[in-house]
Amino acid sequence: MDERFNVVQFFKDDSYEYVRRAVTAEEAVKAASHYCHSVGAKLGFTKRVIITDSGDNINFEWKFGKGITFK
Repeated sequence: MDERFNVVQFFKDDSYEYVRRAVTAEEAVKAASHYCHSVGAKLGFTKRVIITDSGDNINFEWKFGKGITFK
């Protein structure tokens, strides 16, 4: 089975939302890029976006005001 990834966005009120679950690496990167460049991200409503693997390890992280902090 191919590795699968999750994409999560975090909001300034400390809540979060899984925006993709168990998707391919390509789909995860496309989704993360979308959420890092969204209106919510530009305005600071979205404060963090991560991609995790099936072991719940972070493979990518973006933070508002800092940009990509881990890849």
